[in-house]
Amino acid sequence: MGLANRSDTFDLDDETTIHRLGYGAMRITGEDIIGRPDDEDEARRVLHQALSLGVDFIDTADSYGPGVSERLIGEALAPYPDELVVATKGGLLRNTDGDWLPQGDPDYLRNAVLASRDRLGVDTIDLYQYHRPDPDTPFEDSVHALAEMKDEGQIRHVGLSNVSVEQLETARDIVDVATVQNQYNVADREDEDVLQACEEYDIGFIPWFPLGAGELDEKADALDSIAEAHDATRYQIALAWLLQHSPVTLPIPGTSSVTHLKENVAASEIELSDDELARLR
Repeated sequence: MGLANRSDTFDLDDETTIHRLGYGAMRITGEDIIGRPDDEDEARRVLHQALSLGVDFIDTADSYGPGVSERLIGEALAPYPDELVVATKGGLLRNTDGDWLPQGDPDYLRNAVLASRDRLGVDTIDLYQYHRPDPDTPFEDSVHALAEMKDEGQIRHVGLSNVSVEQLETARDIVDVATVQNQYNVADREDEDVLQACEEYDIGFIPWFPLGAGELDEKADALDSIAEAHDATRYQIALAWLLQHSPVTLPIPGTSSVTHLKENVAASEIELSDDELARLR
C-alpha cells in the first residue's frame, strides 16, 4: 500500500470539500489528555506529515490539554493551506483529576470560541462543534449561541457531538448542522440511528474512537482474518470498514506517532469485498 490519502471526499458546503479520512489531534497532548506531550517536536512532525499525506481535515478540541492540541496546531500549521479544514470543539471543562465536565452556558461558549480562535491563529473557525450537551443548560440556548457566532463570522460551520437524533432535529431547527461527532466503530454501533439521520440530511458523521481505543475484541477474529488477506492490521480494516459503511462517515483516527499515522492513512487504499463487509456486520 502507498502513503497517500485515497479516501473519497465529502462536501461540507458548496465551497468546502475534504477527504473523508481525517486526523484527530487528541493524542498530541500529555498523559490522560492533560498537559504537553512528552515530545512537542514529534507532535509537530505528525501534523506536518498528515498534510504531506493528503489529510485536509484535522479535528481537535479546547479540552485536549486543555488548549495544548489547539496551540500546537496553530504553531505548527498556521497560516493554514487553503484546502485545510481545522475543526475544534467546546463545551467541556477539565480539571487535574482528568474529568470531562459539560459546560454549555452561552457566555462560556462565547469565551471558549475567542480562546480557540487565538490558539488556532484564525479569525473564523472552520468547524466549531458543541462537545457535549450540558444537563444544566437548555440545549437550545447553547445551539443558539453557536448560531449567533456563525452569523457574526466567528464560526464558518456548526457541528454537534454526543447527541441523539432528537437533539440533532432540535438543533437543525436553529442552525444548519454540518457534522455530528459521536462514538462509533465496527464493534460499537449504538448510534446507528444518528448515522442514518446524518445520511438522510447529508450531514458529515465523525466517529470518535473509530478504532475503539484499541478495543475491537467483539470483531477481532473477523478483523484479523480479513486483515491477513489484505496484508493489513485489524485497525486498518476497521478504518476501511468505516469508510465503506456509509458515504457520510469522516473517520479521524488519532495518534502521536508518524509511523501509526502512515498506517492509518494507508487504510484509505483498502477495498473490502461484499463478503468481507458481510462478515463484519
